[in-house]
Amino acid sequence: MKKNLLIIVFCTIFAVNNLSAVDNHAKHVILIGLDGWGSYSIGKAEMPNVKKMMTEGCYTLNKRSVLPSSSAVNWASMFMGAGPELHGYTEWGSQVPELPSRIVDEDGIFPTVFGLLHRADPKAKIGCIYEWDGIRYLVDTLALSYDKHVVEASADSTATARFAVEYIKQEKPDLLAVIFDQPDHVGHAVGHDTPAYYTKLKELDSYIGQIVQAVKDAGIWDETIIIVTADHGGIGKGHGGKTMQEMETPFIIAGKGIKKGHVIEESMMQFDVASTVAWIFGLQQPQVWIGRSIIK
Repeated sequence: MKKNLLIIVFCTIFAVNNLSAVDNHAKHVILIGLDGWGSYSIGKAEMPNVKKMMTEGCYTLNKRSVLPSSSAVNWASMFMGAGPELHGYTEWGSQVPELPSRIVDEDGIFPTVFGLLHRADPKAKIGCIYEWDGIRYLVDTLALSYDKHVVEASADSTATARFAVEYIKQEKPDLLAVIFDQPDHVGHAVGHDTPAYYTKLKELDSYIGQIVQAVKDAGIWDETIIIVTADHGGIGKGHGGKTMQEMETPFIIAGKGIKKGHVIEESMMQFDVASTVAWIFGLQQPQVWIGRSIIK
């Protein structure tokens, strides 16, 4: 009898603790991605908004890209919780898997964090705002309630931030990804780790500041977690290789419940981003995912 009572008490405490953990999770996640942003640049870059997030949250400068260290394969891994061996997107501009995806979901795509949230809560407001049209092949657009390819960005570099600010204020999204196609273009045209590259990072930092302010203006700051990260870095005028300048990218996370000024010492890979977002929302990740949440 005492043994049974002990089991009941233990199970009750375990359930309450789990419920408490879920209740303490944020209700909103804003994921900001900068294409081609290498960790090597942090020390030299004038990015006050990003560096403020680093002091007010957790970060690592050692998150590694999957190979090849190029765009589509790494955005896919970031959204899909697994590497190219499983999701099948293997090249810079992959629009469909070159390898058969290990599994596909109801939408016919390898499971994404966007799809997981949509199935858990069909009324969730899920958005993706992006400059490179290659992103739309990787996010499961059927799970989105707002899908915005910012074609205006080619003529107006402020457009993406403007759309993000408007969407956040109007809709208060549960999950929003804002993906800038910079500083990658400057890296290819002029070179990574050049004065022009750092000028672009300073500009992008101002857009991040605008997005953060929009979250505050929307009245959801206290229930929001913001992530700033990248798909890959670069060296010279290119990327896709196996140098650490190409492989290591920042991961910065700040907001509700996140430790302040904490350096993440644990190993982190690109696919851990999806698992981290899934954990924040209390979602059960698919067995095929290999990512791990970087926060607990």
